Amino acid sequence: MTQPTRGFATDEYLARATQAQALMGEAGLDALLLTTEPEVRYFTGFLTRFWESPTRPWFVILPISGKPIAVIPSIGAHLMNTCWVDNIRTWSSPDYDDDGIGLLSSTLQEVVPTGGKIGLADGLESYVRMPLASLRSLEARLRDREIVSDNAITRRLRLIKSEAEIAKIAEAAKIGNRSFDRVAEFAETGTPLAQLFRDFQRVCLEEGADWVPYLAGAAGRGGYGDVISPANDQPLKIGDVMMLDTGLVWDGYFCDFDRNFSVGAPSSEVLSAHNQLIDATSAAFEIAKPGNLISDLFAAMQSVADPECNAGEAGRLGHGLGMQLTEWPSIISTDHTPLAPGMVLTLEPSVSLGNGRLMVHEENIVIRQNGPTFLSVPDPRKMRVI
Repeated sequence: MTQPTRGFATDEYLARATQAQALMGEAGLDALLLTTEPEVRYFTGFLTRFWESPTRPWFVILPISGKPIAVIPSIGAHLMNTCWVDNIRTWSSPDYDDDGIGLLSSTLQEVVPTGGKIGLADGLESYVRMPLASLRSLEARLRDREIVSDNAITRRLRLIKSEAEIAKIAEAAKIGNRSFDRVAEFAETGTPLAQLFRDFQRVCLEEGADWVPYLAGAAGRGGYGDVISPANDQPLKIGDVMMLDTGLVWDGYFCDFDRNFSVGAPSSEVLSAHNQLIDATSAAFEIAKPGNLISDLFAAMQSVADPECNAGEAGRLGHGLGMQLTEWPSIISTDHTPLAPGMVLTLEPSVSLGNGRLMVHEENIVIRQNGPTFLSVPDPRKMRVI
């Protein structure tokens, strides 16, 4: 299968804006104010790693009709001009006296009528990417216009991926699959975990990743203590279980899955835990069909991997996936969101082995009308051995 085309056709962005504007009308909003990288990129296509710098704020306004308006630092004008946006307003940033707020407020007053409402994301997993003082100044300058909740409009739209988005996530997953299959090239007894991290990131790039923003992992005898710690220089030893969990990016979209490796032949306890994880993932996959609920996926995995609820510290057993490593929703017992075609999810059960040890497993899937499809190649019950 050929590699997807980078970027999106203009029709993709037009459809996103049109859908958002219909929801804005239902919610009584006159504009959306977008301040974060995924929000801005979703509606404009503005893809850059310059967001790593916290110095400059970036703003996009989606009015109730028409195309988005970019209000951005002048350093980004050239790149934004390559996107489908044609109304680009800039200022020289950083400006210690007025870093874009004057230009932003005048633009909002231009497109939002007196008494109008401006939606700003305010729910879980959202944040406002500007200084608090700037937000207060903006509210004061807007006069009779009000900043209110965005009614989760962008979050709801991003929950359902287009075929073009799914193709990019699938491409990232293919790169991840190939990279995990190469771990045996550089992992052996005595190799420090930190060196494994460096080598794995190198292999991901060699296989086609644009960058590897996220890599977690662990190694320990008969299991590991957590799945978020940075690598250390402890060498791999016979009897260890080593796990790598990658979030690599291709054309702005993530994959996110992990693989467990036994250093030497796995013990019966480790092999049993591994098989529990595979079976738990399969149980959720089998019911991941439109109409079933996110909470059903949680229950299916929990009943196999952790029926006595001993490994619940992680808080969830998977999540949404796409432009960000983790997206809405969380696979928890209290999320009753119905599954729908186009959702891309991770399935991530965990098993407690006692004495502070655990093992986790993660796969990436997409919900289709007739049932789910794996994006990552599912790991078999036979455990990988170094």
